[in-house]
Amino acid sequence: MVIIYWTIISFLLGAIPFSLWLGRLSLKTDIRRYGDGNPGATNAWRAGGWHIGLPALLLDYLKGAVPVGLAHFLVGISGWGLVAVALAPALGHAYSPFLRFRGGKALAVTFGLWTGLTLAEGPIAFGLLLALFLIVQHSDGWAVVFGLLAFLGYLVLRQANLFTLVIWGANTLLLTWKYRSDLREWPQPRSWLMHLMRRTIE
Repeated sequence: MVIIYWTIISFLLGAIPFSLWLGRLSLKTDIRRYGDGNPGATNAWRAGGWHIGLPALLLDYLKGAVPVGLAHFLVGISGWGLVAVALAPALGHAYSPFLRFRGGKALAVTFGLWTGLTLAEGPIAFGLLLALFLIVQHSDGWAVVFGLLAFLGYLVLRQANLFTLVIWGANTLLLTWKYRSDLREWPQPRSWLMHLMRRTIE
């Protein structure tokens, strides 16, 4: 019952569309009119700049970090129970019942849930890897996928347990699906990298 309770709480917290609500309250607009049409922090930033985007990003991050961290470190949930609790906020954000089971891409929530699992280690490692791939190629979706694949290598080197790897696998499948429109095109290196490669070959 404890696991079920925390899974439901995590899902419902993840499902709260903070970015959409902030846009309506502060900007009197629907942020889904901007960018890719998702109700996430990126479109909140596009709609209202950092004044709206930064609080939206922080809230999306916290709705992953807080329930997972409390369930893991305070309540002591582990094993398959922790798998369910950890994935629940990302699924809630991606398929929010408050938005007719539509939602955002769950990237900020992903950073939050890995904070709840590993404190600073996971989000820092994944963040650095994601930043690296954003620097060298254009597509956000491919950067996320490559970053997650590299993060798997990091987890294996750190001898992560089976349950952590299962969380990684399900989290990766979810983000890959949510970024599927970006992945329809092959990744393209940035112009500075292409220029460097040409000069190296010459």
